[in-house]
Amino acid sequence: MIELEGVPELIDPVMVAAFEGWNDAGDAASTAVAHLDREWKGEVFAALDAEDYYDFQVNRPTVWLDGGVRKVTWPTTRLSVVRVGGDKPRDLVLVRGIEPSMRWRSFCNELLGFAHELGVEMVVILGALLGDTPHTRPVPVSGVTSDPDLASSMDLEETRYEGPTGIVGILQEACTHAGVPAVSLWAAVPHYVSQPPNPKATLALLNRLEDLIDLRIPLGELPEDARAWQLGVDQLASEDSEVAEYVQTLEEARDTAELPEASGEAIAREFERYLRRRDGGPGPGQASGGHATESGDAGTYLRDTATGGRTKPPKPPKPGPEREDESEAEGDAGSDSGPGSTDTSED
Repeated sequence: MIELEGVPELIDPVMVAAFEGWNDAGDAASTAVAHLDREWKGEVFAALDAEDYYDFQVNRPTVWLDGGVRKVTWPTTRLSVVRVGGDKPRDLVLVRGIEPSMRWRSFCNELLGFAHELGVEMVVILGALLGDTPHTRPVPVSGVTSDPDLASSMDLEETRYEGPTGIVGILQEACTHAGVPAVSLWAAVPHYVSQPPNPKATLALLNRLEDLIDLRIPLGELPEDARAWQLGVDQLASEDSEVAEYVQTLEEARDTAELPEASGEAIAREFERYLRRRDGGPGPGQASGGHATESGDAGTYLRDTATGGRTKPPKPPKPGPEREDESEAEGDAGSDSGPGSTDTSED
């Protein structure tokens, strides 16, 4: 039985999870959860045993110096709690880690054990895939679920994907079978500029998460980073006429497909977000930090080292590149119009 000492009773908790690896094109999903953890000063209260789920020849531990003392950070999955202040405070349980190498069912059951003990009301899993989408247009984000009632009540797609899946799909199905409401949010990342970071896709995921859980998320420098990223890719694409032509083809296909949907619903959604940011919810510096605690060296041992800075995107490949194997199965199923369909339903 899971014992959570030092974690207070949570208020309307939602678990938000993301995993590096196969389900995380451009590191967009894992960066989104890291952003939440950083902005709301989350404190790690639990970490899964790395020995149980990771092949250290695939995901190697790292050695680093802390005041002259050598320490080891093991690849694993960590959980933290943040309390979002305001008139109606609520808690988020943040799960961030690496897609496990083995024992996926046990991995999901352990996360569900934490969700049960903490009284989590819903699980939201973030993912990102490579797709035929131009970098110059808004990032498509689809919300999918295996629960038909949840799909109807929250205006989500009911997943129909069949094929290879990652830990995002497996965890969603585990939640469904356990009776825990679960949603996956998928962002489509341009396959011709897939290298991380992709702040534009991260920003799109956070905006969609805001709408889903009706919560204002402080964005910090993400909007500026997203603009800088797009300008950088614009410049690189303009230096190659074939790439520029290919991007224009994607733009035309995207605009034609979305023309009937450029309706009042999308405008209303953006206007609601504007009102929420202007009048409601906590801004940066107003939310209280996490309430769970770590003790002594264990805290340093378990926590990831924060990284920062911007990376200029590499030059895009020629039109019609061959996609990465890990994204092709799911990306081809969803392509630009339905990244959410990359989620899966398995027996």
